[in-house]
Amino acid sequence: MAIESEVLVVGGGLAGLTSALATAREGADVRLLSYKQSTLRQASGLVDLLGYTPDGEGPLTDPYAAMTDLPDSHPYSTVGVETVREAMALFDDVTDYEGGHTDTNALLPTHGGTVKPTARYPRSAAAGLASDDRDALLVGIESMTDFDAPHVASHLEAAGVPFDVRGETIQFPGDLRADAKVTRYAKLLDTDSEVAVRGRKRPAREALAQRVNPLIEDEERVGFPAVLGDDHPAAIRAALSEQMGVDVFEVPMGPPSLPGLRLEDRLFAALDEAGASIETGNPVVSYEGDEHVERVFVEKNGAEIPYAAEQFVLATGGLVGKGIESDREGVSEPIFDCHVPHPADRYDWFDTEVFGDHPFAGFGVETDGRMQPLSADGDVEFENVRAAGSVLGGYDFAAEKSGGGVSIATGYAAGTNAVEELR
Repeated sequence: MAIESEVLVVGGGLAGLTSALATAREGADVRLLSYKQSTLRQASGLVDLLGYTPDGEGPLTDPYAAMTDLPDSHPYSTVGVETVREAMALFDDVTDYEGGHTDTNALLPTHGGTVKPTARYPRSAAAGLASDDRDALLVGIESMTDFDAPHVASHLEAAGVPFDVRGETIQFPGDLRADAKVTRYAKLLDTDSEVAVRGRKRPAREALAQRVNPLIEDEERVGFPAVLGDDHPAAIRAALSEQMGVDVFEVPMGPPSLPGLRLEDRLFAALDEAGASIETGNPVVSYEGDEHVERVFVEKNGAEIPYAAEQFVLATGGLVGKGIESDREGVSEPIFDCHVPHPADRYDWFDTEVFGDHPFAGFGVETDGRMQPLSADGDVEFENVRAAGSVLGGYDFAAEKSGGGVSIATGYAAGTNAVEELR
C-alpha cells in the first residue's frame, strides 16, 4: 500500500521547506521527503533576493524595483513581485531575521573581505553592517584558517567601508586542537564550560572576552567568525558584549555554516509546528503516471516504497545538488524526467573565459505561471507537479546573488498553487 498525502514535497532545501510550510499552513496534509542533509548548512545563512542584475549591474539598492526589468524566463518574472513579497512575509513570520522592515538591501562584510548585498540576515550579524560608520575590530582564531581577520580587514578598507577596521588573531580559550570543527567552538560557548587559562579555570565566555579585551582600542563593535553558539547565540553575544563593553557580531562564513544550521533548525521546527510529516535519508528514484503522477517510489534498504499524493512539488536542487544532471548525452532532471532546455552542442554550454557568463549556470526546468514544468513544445508536462528552487532554469543565482530569494519565492508559489488545486 502506498503512503498517501495530499501534497508531497521532494527536497529538503530552502525551496522544499518553504513549499511544505506554505502548504501545511493552509491546512493541507503535506509530507516532505529529503534524501540528503539540507544545503542550508553549506550556505552563509544570509538570504539574498537580488544583489546584481543579470548584466552585472549592482550592488542593487532595491531588489524589488529591479525585478520588474528581469527577463521573462527569470523565476521572479514567473511568480511576480507580489508573490515574492508574500513569500518573504512567510519567511519573516517563522524566523527572527533582520531586514524585513525595508525593501532596501543591506550590505554585510563576509569572511572573504567582500561586502555583500543581502535582503535578510541573522540578528547575530546585525551589528556588523557595512553601512554602520562605527569602527570595528575583527577577531580571528588561529586554527580557523578560512577567516584571516587582518586580511579581511584590509580588503574591507580597500572596498571603501565608511569606518576604520582592524584585524587581530587570537588562540581560542581552551586550546582546542588545530582541526576543531566550528561546532566544537560553538558547543563550548553554548555550555559555557570552564576552560584552562594560565592554569586557572574560567567560564568559556568570560575567558574569550578577557582574551579580546586588551586588543580593543577605540572600536565600538567587535566581529568574530560565525562560531558564537548554536543553541544560545543571543545569550553568548549578550554576555560577550557586556564583558567587553562593545557590540558583538558574527561575520558570515563558508561551509559548514552555523547560521545556516540555525536557520535549518528553525525552519524544520516551524514545519513540525505546522503539522507536516518529514522523512529524511532515502532518495526518490522514480514515479508512476503519465500526464498525472500517481505516486513516486522511495528506495529504502533495497526496496522501492510507493508514496502517493494528489499534488507533487519538485525541489531537489540544481546541478550542484544533483537535482539537475548532465553527461555527454545532455542535461536532464532525474526523477520526473522534466524537460531541461539546453544547447545540443556541449561547447555552447560554456564561455571561453574561466570567469565568463557560462550558459550552464542557467540550466534548469522551465515552468508556467503556476510552476508546472513545461515540455520542449511549451506544454505542461504533468498536471499535478510543480517545480521550485534551483532546479529551475532561467537565472544564475551565484552571479545575481538571488539564490535564497528565488528558493523562497518559487517554493511558496509552488506550495500555494498546489493547495489551490486541492480546493
